[in-house]
Amino acid sequence: MLNIIGHRRKFMVLSIILVVAAAAAVGVFRFREGIDFKGGVSWTFRADNPDMAAVRSMIADTIDNQDVRVTQDGSGAIIVRMPPIDETRHAELRTMLSTAYAGFDELSYQSIGPTVGAAVRRRAIIALILVLVGISLYIAFAFRKVFRPVSSWKYGWITLITLVHDVIIPAGVLAILGRYQAIEIDTNFLVALLVVMGFSVHDTIVVFDRIRENLLKERSKYSFEELVNRSVNQTLGRSINTSLTLILVLLALYFAGPASLHYFILTLLVGVTTGIYSSIFVASPLLIIWQNWSEKGKRK
Repeated sequence: MLNIIGHRRKFMVLSIILVVAAAAAVGVFRFREGIDFKGGVSWTFRADNPDMAAVRSMIADTIDNQDVRVTQDGSGAIIVRMPPIDETRHAELRTMLSTAYAGFDELSYQSIGPTVGAAVRRRAIIALILVLVGISLYIAFAFRKVFRPVSSWKYGWITLITLVHDVIIPAGVLAILGRYQAIEIDTNFLVALLVVMGFSVHDTIVVFDRIRENLLKERSKYSFEELVNRSVNQTLGRSINTSLTLILVLLALYFAGPASLHYFILTLLVGVTTGIYSSIFVASPLLIIWQNWSEKGKRK
């Protein structure tokens, strides 16, 4: 049996380093917001043998703005992201490109104003906060019958801490990529974070539920620390195998899927991996640390 709880300080130090580094990256670099949040145009089309640099130069010169990004996804479609333009300029660009490149075919054109983008950003932040609070309250309610030696509301708080841990690390990765590779975040990024929270809380609940069962059945046989360590070991294989299956699927999608979803999948990969780590090496050790602090406070 692995003595995971016995090495809890090492695991907590690693988590603190990762969280502080990720939070610093978000605070210093900020996020490079996509058009979903700041407003702009997302334009997708096809053309025969396009020159990415020439297409970008042509569009940037026409709209008199150099803030233009041109990429190509795995299917060969060209994706252009640029500041808001009116329909007259859109028609001018379409005519220009259809003349320059044979086989020009407009697939989609989406324009979002800055006011709409700000509203989307505000609602997304509110949604994340509500999900975090809602999950924590649910955990506290679900574990209401387990009040010794750790109160049920502490399970909820610890779940909240692990969720923040699992969200902030992929957020830091995207902030770094935004700084050095000009990667923009959009609503897909927020969806990825919500998915990460779902998988993370699932793994955490599995471990906590085993602790609850063992507390009800075997509390008299073992100390709380021994019981928690036994519970983590009993669920270790299940947690790793379930999450590893998901990681393999995500890796396949990352390397073989459409380029437009690469950073959505990358966010999931980082978040799911940190979620495995936190459910095993952060959530349960935090129960012991919190309990030890509480007992020390009572003895003083």
